[in-house]
Amino acid sequence: MGSVFSISLSCDTIISRCWDCVAGQVIYACHLQENLADLNAALDELKERRNDVLRKIVIDTKQKLRTLDEVRGWLSRAETMIHEVDELLIDGPEEIKNLCLGACCSKNYKSTLNFSKRVAKSLRDVKDLKGKGAFEVVATEAPAAPVVPRPSDSAVGLESTFNKVWSAFERKHVGIIGLYGVGGVGKTRLLTEINNKIGVSSGGFDVVIWVVVSKGFYIGKVQDDIAKRIGLFNGNWSDKAPEEKAIDIYGVLREKKFVLLLDDIWERVDLSKVGIPVPNQENDSQLIFTTRSKEVCGQMRAHEKIQVQCLPEEEAWELFEEHVGKDVFDSHPNIRGLAQEVAKECGGLPLALITIGRAMACKNTPEEWKYTIEVLKKSANFVFPNMGEEVYPLLKFSYDSLPNDMVRSCLLYCSLFPEDFEIAKKSLIDLWIGEGFLAEHDTVSQARNQGHYIIGSLLHACLLEDVDDWYIKMHDVIRDMSLWIACSCEAEKWKFFVQAGYHLTQMPEGGRWKGMQRMSLMKNKIENLTEAPNCPDLQTLFLDNNGQLKVIHNDFFQFMCGLKVLSLRGSLGITELPVGIAKLVSLEYLDLSSTNIRELPIELKALRKLKCLNLSCIFLRITIPRGLISSFLKLRILRMISSYPFDVAAEESNECLLEELQCLNHLNALTLSITSAFALDRYLNAERLHNYTEEIGLQMWKDSKQLNILSLANIESLNSLVVGQCESLEEVKMEWAVEGRMIKAQSHIQTSVIATQHCFQSLHIVFIYTCSKLRDITWLVLAPNLRDVSVAGCNEMEEIISEVKLSQVAGLVGTLTPFVSLKYLNLEELPKLKGIYRNALPFPCIKKIDVRHCPKLRRLPLNSNSAKTNTISIAGNEKWWKELQWEDESTRNAFLPCFIAT
Repeated sequence: MGSVFSISLSCDTIISRCWDCVAGQVIYACHLQENLADLNAALDELKERRNDVLRKIVIDTKQKLRTLDEVRGWLSRAETMIHEVDELLIDGPEEIKNLCLGACCSKNYKSTLNFSKRVAKSLRDVKDLKGKGAFEVVATEAPAAPVVPRPSDSAVGLESTFNKVWSAFERKHVGIIGLYGVGGVGKTRLLTEINNKIGVSSGGFDVVIWVVVSKGFYIGKVQDDIAKRIGLFNGNWSDKAPEEKAIDIYGVLREKKFVLLLDDIWERVDLSKVGIPVPNQENDSQLIFTTRSKEVCGQMRAHEKIQVQCLPEEEAWELFEEHVGKDVFDSHPNIRGLAQEVAKECGGLPLALITIGRAMACKNTPEEWKYTIEVLKKSANFVFPNMGEEVYPLLKFSYDSLPNDMVRSCLLYCSLFPEDFEIAKKSLIDLWIGEGFLAEHDTVSQARNQGHYIIGSLLHACLLEDVDDWYIKMHDVIRDMSLWIACSCEAEKWKFFVQAGYHLTQMPEGGRWKGMQRMSLMKNKIENLTEAPNCPDLQTLFLDNNGQLKVIHNDFFQFMCGLKVLSLRGSLGITELPVGIAKLVSLEYLDLSSTNIRELPIELKALRKLKCLNLSCIFLRITIPRGLISSFLKLRILRMISSYPFDVAAEESNECLLEELQCLNHLNALTLSITSAFALDRYLNAERLHNYTEEIGLQMWKDSKQLNILSLANIESLNSLVVGQCESLEEVKMEWAVEGRMIKAQSHIQTSVIATQHCFQSLHIVFIYTCSKLRDITWLVLAPNLRDVSVAGCNEMEEIISEVKLSQVAGLVGTLTPFVSLKYLNLEELPKLKGIYRNALPFPCIKKIDVRHCPKLRRLPLNSNSAKTNTISIAGNEKWWKELQWEDESTRNAFLPCFIAT
């Protein structure tokens, strides 16, 4: 009996377990519909997370950061999972049809059970993967080379000082070297030569770190710059306190043999607070810094203090002669002797020699040189505090020599920006237009041409410096001189108040606003603007890049009735404008770009003089009341690129905006983003807007697989085109409309002439990003004047210009050679890219090719005749570079010095 009872218990257990198993399987089927719906929603969330990550990558790419391997791996897994789940969901409706008995049974039980399990597992996996994609940081600085070579101007006259510094540098007991001297004497040039010499010497240093300190520095900026060079600037670095950062920096540098180069110190830098081990004979590391004060050398406990002195007469003449040019001396026999007198008046100051030398480079008569000598002799008698006896008067000579007050105003205006700030030429010219500096023109294009002419004049006069094609900056000595003029020398005329980059947390006291005409509080940490300063004379107010600024009190603008220019660019904490902004009845320029403003108040209608409105890069959707834009009857410039003022589905709103834009009779420059094929059609029908559209963004498309690029061909003013986050876009076609019919390029013999003469002649910049299904962008051959092309995050991109597609549109492109004007080519995160163009290209203008994470790109369209007329750099991963295939060994050798490891 005992045996029987034992068997009975075993059977019950077996039956119970079988029932649990069956019930568990039934649960899968019962929840199938619910799980499918949840899976759909989870997949959408995963796609959104992927798009957010890709958008961050695109932004970081612009800043030349390297995407983290963890992020690239997550994106790869996300793409695979999205593809697999999309495939799985296709079978969902069929499996649902098989369900019966209240969705708890199936006509094909085994199939439904397996499918239900896959759905349940995929739901868990998608949620898990989405959670792992919440990256605070997606990119970091590329591993630093020991030394980063820096561009160097002529070092004429600095040879003896350089040798003295290098000799001290090679002595092991000298750990800290201080270079001091007056502004403009060549300290930075000397430090640059030291940096570059270390790069080619055999000193065995692990890392050379260059940091520009500048006046009013704060410890966090120095720590951040060091962290970027030694690989610490990632993760939660920005959230750490200075004390924590110092510990991290010290932990890395104490294990390294380093050289720290600090440029432009104005006060003691406490090395321990930064986290820098004191350089000495034991750790074999060194510190070299530049300063304008010998006292600072003592405060920094420099083992060697070396004065960088003005040049002796012979070397000063050599430098001056170099910048004036031989042709001027040959133009009249008396000029050389007069020029030597001018060089003497410069007192051997290199900056003055260069600045005045370039200013005199077109003076071909003795009378002009005699006048110059007279002016310099008068100016040299003045003494100005803290800047030596001759610096500002000498530099002011170049300022006084500018052609008119308008150009001088434009120069002084640049001193409103922070020290070492890179100023966008386009934004600067917009500001000049808003200020009324530029002469009245019928079109913004004409005004902009004048602006570029003025920038060119200031560059040639050595009063501004070129950064690249789009940015300029001001030498700190020239900026000091400009502020001296604007704040002291001619205070009654200019009345500048500049505390840009001072890390203020509160606005200046109300009394300091009184009588001021232009105020710059850029790049601070001001949290709120509550006091209403009494400043009826104020014309310009810069509040850019105050990231902590959240509150602007309703009465803040109450006593600024004369304000013409207001800029809040980059102040991300701002989400709304006070209705009190309606008090600014004289406002002509308003920049709200790169803020988080959610809605424009209808009270802005009071700004009837507004000429320029910048709403670019407001990524959160911004509400613009109907009738607001059309109320700005004097509006000339409207920028809305990468901003989305209306919901994509709100077709009526889009049409309303286009109608309002067409009502603006003075509108002359427009940039905007178009978020659907439907909206593009509406825009194309608004032909009046085509005359002044400068930049178009085709972004966030979800309703079209194709784009006919020739629909944009007649927009003659189109300068820049952005195509991004168009997940459905598979093909960019080239079809010409003739009498209402679409004619394929190869079938219409005349289209070649039409395209060659009229297509995209003004298009200079193209940026393609996150178009995951796009395979090529062959249409670029129709843009003969392209200067900058960037392609990023396009997973299916196989070719930039497809040979097959090119043959299909032979009748359209004719004999066009691509990229004859191209200067910059940037290719990033293109995993399937195999080619750029079928043949080698001449690239007569190319400056840089930057390739990142394009593992299948094995050949560049270069041969030994490419880029012969200019210097080119090719940036990329070392492994990729080593695996590149070249036409022949001579081509490889020709481009070997051009490579920059990233």
